[in-house]
Amino acid sequence: MKTLEIHPLDGPVDGEVRVPGSKSYTNRALLIAALCDGQTTIDAALFSDDTHHMAESLKQLGIVVGSDPKNERFIVTGCGGRIPADRGDLYTGNSGTTTRFLTALLGLGQGKYVIDGNERMRERPLKDLIDGLTPLGVEISSANGDGCPPITIRAKGLTGGRTFMPGDKSSQYFTALMLVGAYAEADTEIRVRGELLSKPYIDMTTDIMSRFGIDVERDGYNMFRIRSGQRYRAQPYTVEPDATNATYFFAAAAVTSGRVLVRNLSLESAQGDVKFVHVLEKMGCDVSATEEGIVVQGPEILSGIDIDMNGMPDAAQTLAAIAPFSDSPVTIRNVPNMRIKETDRIDAMAAELTKLGVKVDVWADGLRIHPTEVFVPAALDTYDDHRMAMSLSLIGLRADGVVINDPDCVNKTFPAFFETLAKIRPE
Repeated sequence: MKTLEIHPLDGPVDGEVRVPGSKSYTNRALLIAALCDGQTTIDAALFSDDTHHMAESLKQLGIVVGSDPKNERFIVTGCGGRIPADRGDLYTGNSGTTTRFLTALLGLGQGKYVIDGNERMRERPLKDLIDGLTPLGVEISSANGDGCPPITIRAKGLTGGRTFMPGDKSSQYFTALMLVGAYAEADTEIRVRGELLSKPYIDMTTDIMSRFGIDVERDGYNMFRIRSGQRYRAQPYTVEPDATNATYFFAAAAVTSGRVLVRNLSLESAQGDVKFVHVLEKMGCDVSATEEGIVVQGPEILSGIDIDMNGMPDAAQTLAAIAPFSDSPVTIRNVPNMRIKETDRIDAMAAELTKLGVKVDVWADGLRIHPTEVFVPAALDTYDDHRMAMSLSLIGLRADGVVINDPDCVNKTFPAFFETLAKIRPE
């Protein structure tokens, strides 16, 4: 297995970076473009494992997807809401967005389709989405009867109507239905049972749907209605930088008393993880927005914090990684869906931090990380989880002997992560 040692810095980071396009927006844009009638050009797109799985799956369904990685561009010729292929065996790796969005998209088809993923994807739940699609006229089943992939979809178009799903697992289930709802025979109304997790991702969905011409009527985060007959408009679209991937560089500034500018990212972004900079503000960082992007300046020492991270669970690992360098404990609350991501991120972070000599308290939906003065050198496992690798590497900017196992897992969303991190090292 490949490993990578992260060497501590001689001083604060100081520099600027450009992170690649948002995975969440890129995969939403690819699916929307496939539904358009005509050609859509997606610029500043992310090229990674996750977007590869989406693009290749769309191709297998008969949709023309041109890929230009050098220029970060996809050119998609949509099929006006039709699925050209009447059957398909789709492999989605460990991409939750690809698996869940395609599951809903295939409901528009006329035929039989199978979606499968890697070993971890076969453990990630889809039952709520399966149950949500059934009232809309889709015959869908899990091969192993556990509500996880592989799943088989027998489709004859979406009827529309009213459906209910619990909100306590993933907002991606709701996004999946919202993205395709306008192409159902009748209006689609999606109601949330309980509290919806990861609300900012719903705002991202309504944002991009609106940009392509489809409006969503909503009652806060309790109900979403998509009127039948609306159609996406083919057009050029530019993807925003990925706010989650930007958090690692903001955190690098925070933990080294340094300064980092992430270019072309705005505090006005609909991406919930852009608000991670406000978490850093509470820990003592200075944050400023400029015409060029967002700047974070780290303090002499970080302050501990007790915070609800439900709105940005993917940034919780970033916070956990820099927490041992704070002056008091850092408590991360209300992130139960961290346990059904690419790995169980609560237990995985606790295990790897413990290897380094960090005291960690764990409970069902959160963890507390205590300040640490002396770190134990260790090889850290990444669990085939890109965010484990990227977050844990931040510790190596300050502590000796941090080795990242399987660093190539960052290819899922940020293939050039380690090269980009090297650009802000002091000379």
